[in-house]
Amino acid sequence: MDFEKLISNITPDIYKALKRAIEIGKWPDGRVLSQEQKELCMEAVISYEQKYVDETDRVGYIDRGSKADGEMCDDDTVDPNKEQSLKWH
Repeated sequence: MDFEKLISNITPDIYKALKRAIEIGKWPDGRVLSQEQKELCMEAVISYEQKYVDETDRVGYIDRGSKADGEMCDDDTVDPNKEQSLKWH
């Protein structure tokens, strides 16, 4: 089975299980993922997300365009060289 066909056969439950395995470094039965398995799982999750998951719901998505909690900024541009504070909600 080629990689694209494999990705198209991943169900939402399998996708969640792969993400969880990457997060904790273990399969649901407790076996530890090897480095190769982690890499393959990450590749599968990324490919699945690109095909089936909205961009804003993907792992690692950072919203750089909206203002949080209705917060208004004096300037809509962001200076990458300027120190910025990070708010955890």
